[in-house]
Amino acid sequence: MEIRATTVLPAVRRPITLHTADGLELVGELALPEGGDPVATLVCLHPLPTAEGMMDSHVLRKASFRLPALANIAVLRFNTRGTTSRHGTSQGEFGEGETERHDVLAAIEFTEFEGLPNPWLLGWSFGTELALKWGADPQVAGALLLSPPLHRATEADLENWAATGKPVVALVPEHDDYLRPEQARERFKPLTQAEIIGIDGAKHLWVGEPYVRRVLDEIVRRVAPAAYPLPTEWDGPYEKDVQQPG
Repeated sequence: MEIRATTVLPAVRRPITLHTADGLELVGELALPEGGDPVATLVCLHPLPTAEGMMDSHVLRKASFRLPALANIAVLRFNTRGTTSRHGTSQGEFGEGETERHDVLAAIEFTEFEGLPNPWLLGWSFGTELALKWGADPQVAGALLLSPPLHRATEADLENWAATGKPVVALVPEHDDYLRPEQARERFKPLTQAEIIGIDGAKHLWVGEPYVRRVLDEIVRRVAPAAYPLPTEWDGPYEKDVQQPG
């Protein structure tokens, strides 16, 4: 069977609640590989909630649906404060990327409490701002940035990441609405170890299965290289994600 946009591969999935230092409960889900321990963990930080970003935004959803089975990766998704998805609504209100600091730290602390290995931040758009501003934590192995706009993250935030020496990989669409590859290479210069990868033909929202596959392949190449490249077919059990195709 070809792996398609609606394919859901097996995983051990359970709802979780993250507890922030300022007293909020955040809705989330943890997807683990079946029959063994994960080799790495993705902590997903979703796009802007005021523009319909949420834990179920399609690239993050497809990472959760595929990577536990295909690459032995644990995938943690959650709704930042005030954000709603089909999994529910997190407490609190949108904080323009500032109070969300507590949300990021709660997710990182969850990986430590659960003993989840090798946690990488996977941010998309607004989520990249959260990763750059608040994610340079000793517990974190590195950051993967999809469509970084660099609206909120400052040069000081980039320098803070640079000081950690930890890997940062930015996937920048050729036709991005906010920051394109050449601009990104210039803007990311303070983060000296950043690797900027321009993706030909792609747009900010990564619509289209070829672009999703490229994103997931680049993630796995860094986080679980033994599983790279990902297969495009699956011969085991599966189910369809009929609730949110695309």
